[in-house]
Amino acid sequence: MSGVLAQRIKSPEGVARRFLVICMVIGFAGLALIGIAAAWLTARTSEHTQWVNHSYQVEVSIGRLQALIEQAETTRRGYVLTGHTSYADNARATAARIGPAIDAIAALTADNPRQTARIAGLRRQLAAIAAEQDKTIALTRAGRREEAVASFAAETGFRRMRAVRGLLAAMLADERSLLQARDAAQQNGLQTFWIVLVASGVLILAVAAVSLAAITRYTRDLTAARDRLQLLNTDLEGAVAERTADLSRANEEIQRFAYIVSHDLRSPLVNVMGFTSELDAARQSLADLVDAAEQTAPEIVTDEARVAAREDLPEAIGFIRTSTQKMDRLINAILKLSREGRRVLTPETLPLDEIAAGVRDSLSHLAMERGAEIIVDSPLPELISDRLAIEQILSNLVENAVKYLSPDRPGRIVVSGQRTRDRVLIEVSDNGRGIAEADHARIFDLFRRSGTQDQPGEGIGLAHVRALAYRLGGTIDVTSTFGEGSTFRLSLPFTLPDAGTTA
Repeated sequence: MSGVLAQRIKSPEGVARRFLVICMVIGFAGLALIGIAAAWLTARTSEHTQWVNHSYQVEVSIGRLQALIEQAETTRRGYVLTGHTSYADNARATAARIGPAIDAIAALTADNPRQTARIAGLRRQLAAIAAEQDKTIALTRAGRREEAVASFAAETGFRRMRAVRGLLAAMLADERSLLQARDAAQQNGLQTFWIVLVASGVLILAVAAVSLAAITRYTRDLTAARDRLQLLNTDLEGAVAERTADLSRANEEIQRFAYIVSHDLRSPLVNVMGFTSELDAARQSLADLVDAAEQTAPEIVTDEARVAAREDLPEAIGFIRTSTQKMDRLINAILKLSREGRRVLTPETLPLDEIAAGVRDSLSHLAMERGAEIIVDSPLPELISDRLAIEQILSNLVENAVKYLSPDRPGRIVVSGQRTRDRVLIEVSDNGRGIAEADHARIFDLFRRSGTQDQPGEGIGLAHVRALAYRLGGTIDVTSTFGEGSTFRLSLPFTLPDAGTTA
């Protein structure tokens, strides 16, 4: 049921998520567009301000130059008319400042060909005016004032001054025209910015409204789905409880059956083992009889009797004894698993550091014999579980790691762990032989082993580990690369569930 519900709510949830992501992207795009427009307008405003300041600076420089020219002409006339040397000195000082003033204007307008041409014409006119001024001043200084006045009256300085004033006026008009064009461009840019701002604002408001509507609808649908899921969970909990009870009863029946079968198998096995011992004793008597007959009457002892008494019977009895011993170990393993399944689990707070250290110490002699080290990667987390089951799990995993080391390198076994939310993960890693990929799942089956069988065992250790892990509410799996090593991962709940029940 929950799977059907998940399929029903999965598609709308994905559509809503994608729609909200698209809305967020559109909103961020609008904000980015506003930011770009603001940055562009700021740059244009800064550029416009620079050019406005430049135009004002050119205007001020032109006004200053025009004042110097007018002042030089006025002082020259004052000297010619009065003959006072102060006018001549003032005229010379003013004329000396005209050249730098023109150079300053030329530097400011170097990027404007029209202004450059006007400055060239201005320099020619001012050079002619300066020459005429020097001539009249020289005549006046020589005492030839009438001649200087006559020269002044006849000169073309008035025409030149009008040309100079015209050039300066044209330069000022050009700067004011440029300023007006830049103002118009600035206004257009500002208008464009406001259009972008309004459009982006409308876009963001529309996206916000649509997103709010989508979130509202999604929340309403999610609430309805949660209510349906809660109703289904209520029914599911009852079904799970019923199924769990059925499984528990079936498990108990299986364990009782295993116990009864293994117990009933032991009786005939004991008889077989007893009769095997009697056969072995009878074989010894028969062998003694053959030996005596060979000494007293060797002609009555056939080769078949001799081989049967000395070779065939001992070999057959040995095979029977080996098989019965193996059968006995298998029955004991089944009984052990059966008894473990009926044991009541006792939860307690377990310090995994202490338990892992105890397992390491108990296997230290075996590890030293095989040239291996067992490392407990402290600190390990605590958990609330059954101590005996945890000790058995760790002992089996670490002992297996020690038994199946690689002879090509020193053995290294590491026990580590961590807690993630309400679960505890325990890992036992080694650099041993490794397990073939095809055997990763089979090694947890009863009486199944992997690789070269050069170590004692019946193939019940990992099956016992998995059964204990399941009883503790956990799982166990393995990752391994053949020839490199293995890592067994045990995942357990932090708190043992249903601790008071038996499996």
